[in-house]
Amino acid sequence: MSALVGRIQPVAISRYMAHRNHLRRIRFWLTVFITGLVLSGITAFPLRTEIKWLAAVLRKDALRPVAESTHLLPWIERVNDGMDVTNAHFPFLAYGTDWLAFAHLVIAIAFIGPYVDPVRNKWVISFGLISCAGVLPLALIAGHVRGIPLGWRLIDCSFGIFGSIPLLICKRSIAALEHETPQLVQVPDSSKL
Repeated sequence: MSALVGRIQPVAISRYMAHRNHLRRIRFWLTVFITGLVLSGITAFPLRTEIKWLAAVLRKDALRPVAESTHLLPWIERVNDGMDVTNAHFPFLAYGTDWLAFAHLVIAIAFIGPYVDPVRNKWVISFGLISCAGVLPLALIAGHVRGIPLGWRLIDCSFGIFGSIPLLICKRSIAALEHETPQLVQVPDSSKL
C-alpha cells in the first residue's frame, strides 16, 4: 500500500507543477497582450500631441536625412498638417480616435477572463486570434483605399502578426491544461488507500 502511495505522490506533484507552469505561462503572455492593448488605447487619446512631437523629432539634424530618404518625414508632416486642419475646423472628428482608444481598453478587459480561468474562457483567445487575423486585410485594403503608404500598412499588419504570437502560446498552454486537468482530478486520495 505504501509503495503505491509513494508512486502516486511524485506523479501528482509532477502534474501539479506542470499545471502551475502552464498557468504561469498563460498569465505572463496575457499580461504582455493586455499591456499592448492598454498602451495602444492610451496612446490614441493624445494623438495630436504625439504627431507634433514625432514631426519635431524627425526634423532634427541627426534624423532628418534618414526620415526624408525613407519618406517617413513627408508622411508624418502630411499627417501633422491634416490633423492641424481637421482640429482647427472639425475638432469633433478626434472623438473617433477617442472611441478607438476606448475600444482597445474594453478589449483588454475581456482578456482578464482567460487570465483568471483560461480553460473556461478559451473562447476569448480564439476571439483575439480572429481579430489579429482581421488586422491584415483591414490594413491592406482599407489602408490602400485611404491612401496610407504601403510601409505604414505593413507596420499596421505587424500588430496583428505580433499580437497573435502571445495568443498562440496561450492557446497551446490552455490545450495542455485541458489535457492535464482530468488527470489532476482523478489522482486517488492517499488516505483512502
